[in-house]
Amino acid sequence: MKNKLNLFKPFSLSAVWLWLGIFSLVPLSLTFVTSFLSNDPNTIVKFEPTLTNYNQLFNSAYLNILLQSIYLASTCTIICLVISYPFAFIIAKNSSKYRTLLLMLVIIPFWTSSLIRTYAIMAMMKAKGIINATLIAIGIIHHPIQILYSYPAVLTGCVYDLLPFMILPLFANIEKLNPEYIEAARDLGASKITTFIKVIIPLTIPGILAGSVLVFLPAMTMFYIPVLLGGAKNILVGNLIEHQFLTANNWPAGAAISVVITVLMGVFILLYWRNSKAKDREDLA
Repeated sequence: MKNKLNLFKPFSLSAVWLWLGIFSLVPLSLTFVTSFLSNDPNTIVKFEPTLTNYNQLFNSAYLNILLQSIYLASTCTIICLVISYPFAFIIAKNSSKYRTLLLMLVIIPFWTSSLIRTYAIMAMMKAKGIINATLIAIGIIHHPIQILYSYPAVLTGCVYDLLPFMILPLFANIEKLNPEYIEAARDLGASKITTFIKVIIPLTIPGILAGSVLVFLPAMTMFYIPVLLGGAKNILVGNLIEHQFLTANNWPAGAAISVVITVLMGVFILLYWRNSKAKDREDLA
């Protein structure tokens, strides 16, 4: 029995590393190598090393798309944080009975494909959809307004799709919040607002950072939401990568953009990791 247990650990680790190597490391390596090769209209790539794929990223059109993507991702992250923080706080401070129910309501959307949920949002936003019908019924508007195929529609879709990724890390962090710190602040004469700003927010920074990373990074690279809700009017980094691979058949250019975005994501994750480690060291002190 002991020998079986001794063999189980190395076997499990080997299986995990093999899986990561085949389905993660190898594709990333191929993408990195492809980004330095030349484009060939007749084949996928031409094995001629070049930096053209990276040089063209400094084109003003590509830079504008990157800035638009960062702007959308930042706005989506801020909105998700504003909505999620009080919601996560209410869940964490509720009784265990209602806490389970509220968490289920947050998690249930994960059981349905995000693509199906996006089509549901389209049905709500179209000219004869629920939103326009409701506004007309209560007399706010007299004719359907254009909601679909706009920037607000894309932003709404991103917020709806990524909101659980902000709520869950915040809930996990707020749940561990020591109530004695809040009581001490109140005993020292701090108001509710002061306590929230100077005590609660600093103690929940790790949850805020974790949720922001989980929302910001996917928001930059989503391609189906801008296409379905924005009508391809809002071209973001994800759409650009999809276009290079599937439409323009320029795999090296698509690979170069993917490498840059991967590096950018790695920087964000590294910043979060370093901050969380520093926070842990402060708690230990």
